[in-house]
Amino acid sequence: MINIDENLTVTSPAGFKASGVHCGLKKSLLKKDLALIYSDVVATSCGVYTKNKVKGAPLTVTKQHLVNKKAQAIIINSGNANTCNGDDGLSKAKKMANLCAKELNIKNDDVLVASTGVIGVPLNIDAIKDGIPQLVNNLSSEIQGAKNASMAIMTTDTIEKQAGIEIEVGGKKITIAAMAKGSGMIHPNMATMLSFITTDISISPALLKEALKQSVNISYNRISVDGDSSTNDMVLIMANGLADNETIIEKNEDYNLFLEALTTLNIYISKKIAKDGEGATKLIECTVSNANSIEDAETLSKSVVTSSLVKAAIFGSDANWGRILCALGYSGIDFDPEKVDVSFASNAGEIIVCIDGSSVNFDEAKAKEILLQDEIKILIDMKQGLSEVTTWGCDLTYDYVKINGDYRS
Repeated sequence: MINIDENLTVTSPAGFKASGVHCGLKKSLLKKDLALIYSDVVATSCGVYTKNKVKGAPLTVTKQHLVNKKAQAIIINSGNANTCNGDDGLSKAKKMANLCAKELNIKNDDVLVASTGVIGVPLNIDAIKDGIPQLVNNLSSEIQGAKNASMAIMTTDTIEKQAGIEIEVGGKKITIAAMAKGSGMIHPNMATMLSFITTDISISPALLKEALKQSVNISYNRISVDGDSSTNDMVLIMANGLADNETIIEKNEDYNLFLEALTTLNIYISKKIAKDGEGATKLIECTVSNANSIEDAETLSKSVVTSSLVKAAIFGSDANWGRILCALGYSGIDFDPEKVDVSFASNAGEIIVCIDGSSVNFDEAKAKEILLQDEIKILIDMKQGLSEVTTWGCDLTYDYVKINGDYRS
């Protein structure tokens, strides 16, 4: 049984340290804006990135530095995305890595860079330069170091997103942990979302990359807050091998266990991101079952969780199932509308509201009670095939507009 442990952090795996400080990118002195994750040894590393054609300068630098599939540190700033800043942005992203490498006394190429915040504003590299000595000096393997790092990458997030899992591989304890930020501009295929995963497992670069990609496809790529794909998203993983297990070089039981644990962790973090959508009050979990294929099920489910009308109905606890069928209908997937069943569920119970594409008499008061909870399941049975997919999103509230109407202030 693989269990999530909310007390584990990115410093829980052997050999990892972290820190977070305020360097001046954010106006408030109380808000941290510069974070660092560091491994005592060079780690096997890889990443998955945004599919937006407009990409932040840090992604370019990080991709270049990961050509050799190795890294030892990740430096992250919030408050400025360092995107759409041309050569100046790229130069500053490189300088960010160089300054950090120099302070840590490691190779430039072993430092990865990530940024999140406002797009199109020149990055204050002097503030980062001044903050790096303190950032390195504050590195700690204690929980507080990880918490400081987690707080430093937040933008409109209202909660920290950090957790871990422990498994046993070849008689050795393996720890996998992740911290992430993400609240707005979240849409399937990576969103304004940064996730950093640390583990002490020893695994080949090729299998680490394959595990990460497979895991991301059924976790981070299946969440949506507002249908906007960001320019800076990335998921990075560092595996430093200090658990001293026999290196995983083939898809055996050990690999499958690692993949299962990584996926469980990433789905958990993904749901935390979706639930913390800007202004959100509810997590929406949409499961499409009995579709003709996994691809069909995923497209149908995403169409529902990205529908503004569905999201608004969930906010208002309104069992307006017609909006769900409407979202299925414009998904581009071929299906028989007269076979579709729809139910709502939460910890207050479950109620079917549509059978074979038509209305049924249901208890509106009971439906309201179910939809008033903070985690809502939309269950859709296509009755056409055998494939099932779950995606996640959140409700659409008045506060979402308030937050994004005044984001730069």
